[in-house]
Amino acid sequence: METVDGGRQRGSAAVGLVLAAGAGRRLGLGAKALLRSGGQTLVQRAVGVLRESGCAPVLVVLGAQAEEVSTVVARAGGQAVVNADWASGLASSFRAGVAALPEDAGRVVVLLVDQPGVGSAVVARLLGQHRCGTVTAAEYGDGGARHPMVFDADLARAAAELAEGDRGARAYLRRNPEVLHLVDCSDLGSAADVDTPEDLHLLEP
Repeated sequence: METVDGGRQRGSAAVGLVLAAGAGRRLGLGAKALLRSGGQTLVQRAVGVLRESGCAPVLVVLGAQAEEVSTVVARAGGQAVVNADWASGLASSFRAGVAALPEDAGRVVVLLVDQPGVGSAVVARLLGQHRCGTVTAAEYGDGGARHPMVFDADLARAAAELAEGDRGARAYLRRNPEVLHLVDCSDLGSAADVDTPEDLHLLEP
């Protein structure tokens, strides 16, 4: 891998990527990015989690209420990426975010905006255990791959090419199961997401 000044390897940066385009139709409360938990919006929280974990820059893919959410993203220190096709599903947001990655990105941490049980300790563990050539995913005691996920940037691009509908990297990982590296994070957080009114308790601090 090419080196740059000071001997640092080009491509070693960890870029944060928050998928935050959803309208929250099943909740009926507007864009989920603007829901509040612990005194801040979910999108503020997600940007903060990635920044605290050393990710830079932090890209946030927006769709529903993009203009309003982008203002919050800027204040939180993130960079908005607007997905005009957001209503087609999560895959289009994943593709939009990957397309916006800096050329020198080495690793990409993908986080969903509606998972208030994921904190910076989870991201730090995944980054610490990630190895080149793998997709490192959190596992919360059920044996399944969950977010956050850490990709080599080239693997993220390959996964984005196969993404369809509401499925991000699933098709790629099914075709390439050998690259998946699961890391138990059940002692640090939860993958539970806020999708329906019954999930609103997850927003309580």
